[in-house]
Amino acid sequence: MTQPEQPRSAFEVLGPGLVTGAADDDPSGIGTYSQVGAQFGYGMAWTMFFGFPLLASIQAICARIGATTGKGIARNLRQHYPLAVLRVVVVLLLIANVINLGADLGAMGAALALLLPGPVLGYTAAFGVVSVLLEVFVSYNRYASILKWATLSLFAYVGVVFVADVPVGEALRALVMPSFTFDREHAMALVAVFGTTISPYLFFWQAGQEVEEQHRRHIKPLHVSPRSKAVAELKRIRTDTLVGMGISHLVALFIIVATAATLHANGVRDITSAAQAAEALRPIAGDLAFALFAIGIIGTGLLAVPILAGSAAYAVSETFGWAEGLDRKPREAKAFYGVIAFATAGGVALNFIGIDPMKALYWAAVVNGLLAPPLMVVTMLIAQNRKVMGKLVISRALAFGGWLSTAVMWIVAGVFLLS
Repeated sequence: MTQPEQPRSAFEVLGPGLVTGAADDDPSGIGTYSQVGAQFGYGMAWTMFFGFPLLASIQAICARIGATTGKGIARNLRQHYPLAVLRVVVVLLLIANVINLGADLGAMGAALALLLPGPVLGYTAAFGVVSVLLEVFVSYNRYASILKWATLSLFAYVGVVFVADVPVGEALRALVMPSFTFDREHAMALVAVFGTTISPYLFFWQAGQEVEEQHRRHIKPLHVSPRSKAVAELKRIRTDTLVGMGISHLVALFIIVATAATLHANGVRDITSAAQAAEALRPIAGDLAFALFAIGIIGTGLLAVPILAGSAAYAVSETFGWAEGLDRKPREAKAFYGVIAFATAGGVALNFIGIDPMKALYWAAVVNGLLAPPLMVVTMLIAQNRKVMGKLVISRALAFGGWLSTAVMWIVAGVFLLS
């Protein structure tokens, strides 16, 4: 007979949601938030307040799909929807993730070169190798713990705000009193923020990690679990997701505020990378702010790179029915780990063939922006399908939040195309 689970500490309750939220603030996201702060000052800070419930809703839905069915997003798509839909989604996801990996690894290499002068490309390749080795050869229990502790690197950006001279009243007004000018610059910034914040790879990762957690804890999918167990797990998912997405948006807000108080206030309006944002801070806010910003880029990159590669591996493996999961040994899931290595190597290669990192990010945003809305529609249909979810279909309140998020992303995609 299965032994009842021991009560879990507050830190143990936090897992897939916390890590997924932290990964949302990857180096490419840091570059986007830095540009928004430098270009518009505090004027776009309200997007973080508005975006939080949107991201929290769709991520909670993805987590519930994984936990309820015991299967990831791609496997559910494969079983219940046309195969052609799945193939298009996975190809676009793989392309976007490889481009994003290239941009993130390049930013990490550049950030380390700022702190420790050396070859940027060499550092970039080294980060890629380290990431793959950790995912392949470290046990899932230990690796999940490493990822959770790595989220602490996000608080480097909280430190930057305390080092900088921030007019608190002005920043708070911008947060609670939205302002928006209907011109091309503001439209593109809005698209960039939401395109960076609500990204398809996060959907696949959090659903896949909920399945991994069930394997690790030796519990059944929720649709076949006792009602009391299912209710407790859904409560954990809600708490985990709200905390994770809350930290993600809070840190993004701190990045906008930090760059607004330093770069924008001193006439610096154009930032093309996270590393440039760090370098630009040094003469304005001092060496400590510069170092915190650069360290944060490396820390969040070490967190986000394996998640980008891992989400691609989950999607591809579930599409072809391969054995998948970070809880498996390399010999048990060769193809799964092969996709991780391939995607990471592709990201490293982009830096060696001289592709402009900002153009790479632009095209990653294009693919993510076009992929997210239809994928969100399908995700919502899965979450409300009783044949898939049984009695655990999402509530009306969560469905409202999910469909609102979906509608916003369709609008964002339309604005992007029109701009």
